[in-house]
Amino acid sequence: MDRKILGISGGIAVIIAVVAVMLFTPNLESTPIQKHNEKIGLVINAPHSAISLQDLNQIYSEASSTGIGRSNVYLFWNIVEPVRGEYDWKQSDVLMSFNKNNDLKVTLFFSVINGETLGPFPNWIGKPSLNAIGEDRLVNILDAILSRYDIIDTVVIAGETESQFRYHEQNIPVYKELFNGVYAKLKEKHPDVQIGNGFALHNVLNKNLEHIVSDLAIGDFVAFSYFPVDTLNDIVKTPEEAKVDLEKTFEIIHDKKIGLFEVSWSTSDFVGGNETSQQLFLEKSFEFYTENESKIEFFTWYRQYDRPDGTCVIDKPEIANQTLTVGGGSGLGSSEYIMERLSHYICNSGLLSVDGTPKSSWNEFKNQIELIN
Repeated sequence: MDRKILGISGGIAVIIAVVAVMLFTPNLESTPIQKHNEKIGLVINAPHSAISLQDLNQIYSEASSTGIGRSNVYLFWNIVEPVRGEYDWKQSDVLMSFNKNNDLKVTLFFSVINGETLGPFPNWIGKPSLNAIGEDRLVNILDAILSRYDIIDTVVIAGETESQFRYHEQNIPVYKELFNGVYAKLKEKHPDVQIGNGFALHNVLNKNLEHIVSDLAIGDFVAFSYFPVDTLNDIVKTPEEAKVDLEKTFEIIHDKKIGLFEVSWSTSDFVGGNETSQQLFLEKSFEFYTENESKIEFFTWYRQYDRPDGTCVIDKPEIANQTLTVGGGSGLGSSEYIMERLSHYICNSGLLSVDGTPKSSWNEFKNQIELIN
């Protein structure tokens, strides 16, 4: 998923480069326009990489008008602390300001584990192994972020965690020790912030990795992203079957709340999607939420806008920073084949098209939140 860089890539880096004066600050008071449900979220993204602050302000306002009460921010260590002990808040201040001004809480994704890779880390850290990341260094950076932004009430430290340990289960105790140490120290300073790890539910189910999730069910909650796809990134579920997949989270996790970090359904016919099935799954996913609300920490839909085809997979750091291995023959099952489908899936998973035209799911999303509120 390109979630790991979405929060700072959807035009933000361009904005930082071209705007000399910050128009928003992280301390502006928000002016709520309507009731916002803090458990319901939307990943807010721009449809293009080059966008103005005025346009981004409109995008956030548009998202906030649905009644959501939170969004995800994907913030990386190498961006915030490029030099040891020296913080760069320019990009994160923009993001957090838009969230605060629209009365949105923030689920922070901080990429210690990013699927099969670790980081990205600042150059001064290098490329550490899990046992060399440094508990105190991780506590210091997260404490700095949480102290600066009081709208962050939830932190996902690791994402697609199952992929990191699929072939390296011997490293699970190392990560548990790191997480538990960081958790204890952060809770002393920020007792109201909920902290957990994330897993890709479709990967877990497709590859029979439930035992890894159960073993790493530590912290305050267990977060899940979900695509209704097979291992080739083709949509193979009906909306009803996808709801059953969501229900399986409670079979895997028995004693903690779950967080639905990124729930999605693509409308790309390239991978077997369409607007009708997206709307039906959105209805089913909200049905799942209302039936299990007391056991759910948060529910966030992925994402607001489509992006132009071919612009999404490069956002995923572990893809962008590696050379893909292409298989022989037709390419079926090769990385190139799989990534092509992932790109189509992600680029067409929004509730609004690239030009802003609402899909049927956009109105359904607003209606569902209104019913809950």
